[in-house]
Amino acid sequence: MIEQQYIDLFEQYRGELDANSTEGINRHRDAAFELFKRNGFPSSKLEEYKHSNIVRSFDTELGLNLRNIPVPVNPYDAFKCDVPNLSTYTYFLINDRYYDKAPQSESLPEGVFVGSLQQFSKEFPGQFETHYAKIADMADNGTVAYNTMFVQDGFVVYVPKNVEVEKPLQLINILRGGVDLNVNRRILIIAEENAHVKILACDHAVDDVHFVVTQVTEISADVSAQVDFYELEENSEKVTRLSNLFSEQKENSNVVTSGITLHNGYTRNNYRFRILGEHAEAHAGGLAICDKTQHIDNFAFLDHAVPNCTSNELFKNVLKDRATGVFCGKILVERDAQKTQAYQTNRNLVSSDTAQMFSKPQLEIYADDVKCSHGLTTGQLDEDALFYMRARGIDKEEARLLLMVAFTRDVVDMVRIPVLQERLISLIDKRFRGELMRCGNCAVCK
Repeated sequence: MIEQQYIDLFEQYRGELDANSTEGINRHRDAAFELFKRNGFPSSKLEEYKHSNIVRSFDTELGLNLRNIPVPVNPYDAFKCDVPNLSTYTYFLINDRYYDKAPQSESLPEGVFVGSLQQFSKEFPGQFETHYAKIADMADNGTVAYNTMFVQDGFVVYVPKNVEVEKPLQLINILRGGVDLNVNRRILIIAEENAHVKILACDHAVDDVHFVVTQVTEISADVSAQVDFYELEENSEKVTRLSNLFSEQKENSNVVTSGITLHNGYTRNNYRFRILGEHAEAHAGGLAICDKTQHIDNFAFLDHAVPNCTSNELFKNVLKDRATGVFCGKILVERDAQKTQAYQTNRNLVSSDTAQMFSKPQLEIYADDVKCSHGLTTGQLDEDALFYMRARGIDKEEARLLLMVAFTRDVVDMVRIPVLQERLISLIDKRFRGELMRCGNCAVCK
């Protein structure tokens, strides 16, 4: 039983975990531990994980920073921003610990908190207790329970009522270690009534060791709040990334999430949205470009619990060599959720005979006055389009590259930061041309 070593480790070092964290975070460890003992890690025997054997990631010798010791790294030396002209407030997580030495050139709007999960739990105990480990359901998700057992710090964005953070927030997640390492990362985003915020999170592995990362993100969007959360993954092939994102929305709120994987090893993303207030909108997007033996698995579940709401899922994959892609999308329209509009689209380009794509779109509808649809296509580039471009003097390889970049464009268009859109198009073009072989930002990789 793979889980037993982590059960024993938790029991042995529980005192160390508590001593190096805060009372608020520690308060949730016992419940998480009991659920983990009962459920363990999700296995490929479960339908939702049929094509992703994440258990094998933990069946190895992995270090854990149980004493929350700072990693000796200057993130400004390790990271060079690949999104020029994007003016942001910039923050860092080094593995799973918040880096508190990053200076800010200007102040945040009054009342806004951006920083350490530990610090937030002490300064805003009421907000912390209301939201932390409440939106993320760990009852049937062993990875979330495991993360909650071991997490010691993380990143928080709290925007109070009627406040707009005009400049985007940029979180740089840097993986650093001298041995194979397990990192348990936590992100909490709270947008109160009519609050607006945009966040870009970038993942980068600096050292050439294996990392197994669990990440739990909780998003709370109150009445008329707007939250944009974009993730850009440029990890090494030795990184296993297991991400669980949970979002809850009240009336008239608008949440956009988009995960763009330009380089990775083994990635599983879970997206779970609960739409709890009328006239809310939820948009979940994803794009992955994978080659060699890389693996991407996106699971998206959107729950419409009330009437008059809109959701849109758009996930695309470009696969070659022996890469594997998985998409499982489910839209649930509950009995009282009349006038729902919900759309689900999965499109995939497979450019080699050895790449594999598995897709399973699903609609579960219990209301009778709805507009819902799902669409799925998996294939190769349009030969007619290639012929048309070659007839106009464009060579075959350049035509292929242009068509593949165009294929990704509608996912990029979901990003509501124009400068970031432009840079993503450039990065995607570089990736297809083989110029982005490991990651685009780390000075170590140059």
